[in-house]
Amino acid sequence: MRIEQQSLLLLHLAVLLFGGTALFSKLIDLGALDITVYRTAIAGCTLLALRLIQRKTIKLDSRRDYFVAIMLGVVVGLHWVTYFVGMQLAGVTIGIIAFFTYPVMTVFLEPLFAKTRPQLKDILIAVVVLFGIYLLVPEANLGNDVTLGILTGIVSGAFFALRNILQKKYFSAYSGPHTMLYQTFVAALMLCAFVEVPPQALTEPSVYLLLLAGVVFTALPHAMFAQSLRHLSATTAGLISCLQPLYGTVLAFMLLSERPTLTTLVGGLLVISAAFYETWSISKKARGKK
Repeated sequence: MRIEQQSLLLLHLAVLLFGGTALFSKLIDLGALDITVYRTAIAGCTLLALRLIQRKTIKLDSRRDYFVAIMLGVVVGLHWVTYFVGMQLAGVTIGIIAFFTYPVMTVFLEPLFAKTRPQLKDILIAVVVLFGIYLLVPEANLGNDVTLGILTGIVSGAFFALRNILQKKYFSAYSGPHTMLYQTFVAALMLCAFVEVPPQALTEPSVYLLLLAGVVFTALPHAMFAQSLRHLSATTAGLISCLQPLYGTVLAFMLLSERPTLTTLVGGLLVISAAFYETWSISKKARGKK
């Protein structure tokens, strides 16, 4: 097997694991904030151990970068909490589709930093996404858990889009595992004061699931994703990442018996198609500037 094929397989496996992360919102009997704190702390320790074993530097290049790392950690912490809340309220399939509005949000948030305007095609794509989300919403009532979960998932997508933009602008000199090392620790420290279930009160099944979520479904896929980029383009990585909702939906069907309705599938197809198109469009534009 050629190195490019190995990297592609590694990338698909990483995206599969990213998609499986959503399952823990249902499998772990804890609130979204508690899951986030324990998962990020475990992932941070794992990434730290990996860098020490590989004898790679842990320090950042400047004092300014530490401030940026804290800012990114705060944003990613808010993203993960709202991500798990959305899954717990709306279910894995609908929650992950709502979250995947983030590529379109990126198109509208990025001009705030680049001082440009969204193009007409981006506005049309946003309309497609809104219609897809409309198909997911059972009723226009915030008292409905699914509706509230969709809104929370969209907020999570907005935080994720903001994190990606800030990281690209201020922190792109560092590798994925290096940046996630700081972001996971900052997120855990920021939220740990609000934990409802202390470590000594965790049940044995919860501990094992948290270890699985933190090591196998967080630290490992980030390391694999970064490794795959050594032999694949960012375009390939971005487009394959759009398969995450598909992987998450299949895993939710197999392990949680979540059966999406036809309306959900149509709405999801519209949202994911828009995400795929915007990812491809942004990558094409970036290649054109080189």
